[in-house]
Amino acid sequence: MARLPKRPPLDGLKRQIHRHRQSRPQARDSLFVRETFRLDRPAAREKAQEWFETWPKAAYWTEVESWRQLEDGAIEFTMRRLPTAD
Repeated sequence: MARLPKRPPLDGLKRQIHRHRQSRPQARDSLFVRETFRLDRPAAREKAQEWFETWPKAAYWTEVESWRQLEDGAIEFTMRRLPTAD
């Protein structure tokens, strides 16, 4: 039976992508307001709920744009919304 090659670790790639995104925030779609959080699971749920209550999805297109669970169990997520409801 043939052995599959080991996959390389992705930590370096993740760091490079993060640095690139941080260095060029103006290059992102300026139509939306974005904020990234790193919280434990209960606090992450509360923060997301707070955003949906403050900026309702129907008016502001509020959504969890991306999320991931970190090795320490914390949740890193980005919330996105329109700047106004007009």
